[in-house]
Amino acid sequence: MDQSIRDHWVGFDLGGTKMLAEVFDSDFTQLSRKRRRTKGHEGVDAGVNRIIQTLHKALEQAEITPERLGGIGFGCPGPLDLDRGIVIEAPNLGWNQVPIKETLEQEFGCPVVIANDVDAGVYGEYCFGSAQNARCVLGVFPGTGIGGGCVYDGKILRGEKSSCMEIGHIQIMPDGPLCGCGLRGCVEALASRLAISAAAAQAAFRGQAPKLLEVAGTDLSNIRSGALAQAIEGGDAVVGQIVREAAEHIGTAVATVIHLLSPEVVVLGGGLVEAMPELFVETVANSARKHVLTSYEKSFKVVEAKLGDDAAVIGAAAWARRLIESQ
Repeated sequence: MDQSIRDHWVGFDLGGTKMLAEVFDSDFTQLSRKRRRTKGHEGVDAGVNRIIQTLHKALEQAEITPERLGGIGFGCPGPLDLDRGIVIEAPNLGWNQVPIKETLEQEFGCPVVIANDVDAGVYGEYCFGSAQNARCVLGVFPGTGIGGGCVYDGKILRGEKSSCMEIGHIQIMPDGPLCGCGLRGCVEALASRLAISAAAAQAAFRGQAPKLLEVAGTDLSNIRSGALAQAIEGGDAVVGQIVREAAEHIGTAVATVIHLLSPEVVVLGGGLVEAMPELFVETVANSARKHVLTSYEKSFKVVEAKLGDDAAVIGAAAWARRLIESQ
């Protein structure tokens, strides 16, 4: 095999609780997949070493040497300096000013492109999932927070140095609840899984959600997406109402972006959507149409993401290939 041919690509997704690496051939057929849990505030050196080990194990599993790599796409949450490849801050990991691009390029001897993890996920859905061939794609991923991303004319929409599309911090209720960002009434403060779980926990405590109380109690750490879905299926009408109201708030924020960018596809992903796809897709779509100008009502569709956890990984790899090969 000619080791001078760099025709393989790696995608990496660094989430708050897990890291996932995948190796692809030139047709983006997956050759290996290596997943590990992160360890929270284990320190920068230990965290970066775990990333490097995970990447090496993924390459070994694919029987590919670093010399065959065209590049690595690295998806990560938090504020990023995209051009210099620096993770400015990753609170869940305790990282500040980490030069991950430089570190990985020295280790693997190939170009590295970093991207916001939600941007990478939306790009993955654009290239390989539920938004293929769209001119403009908006992605919304409700979870602990609410992440957003946009692909426009085949490119990830971004700022001069950093990512953008912070849809979770669109203010839809000026005097609403306090958001973790310090503002009031952000859609994230009203419609994230944390906000939904808090309201559902109160309902369970008051005796209005007996099924939720049975399966998860009132501890927020136990009221996750699957428990909420179980409660709704088990007849807890108030939990269904709480989730639908949250989805309506997301639809209101989506309508704002539709007025600005007119995406023809809105992709919903993340654990909440995976657990309750019909409820979220239908409610967000109806709410968005209710809040847009009449001329936009039929201009878009709302769909569920298809790729799950793989979206950000394959999207990061594909975005890296696009940028590296265009240089």
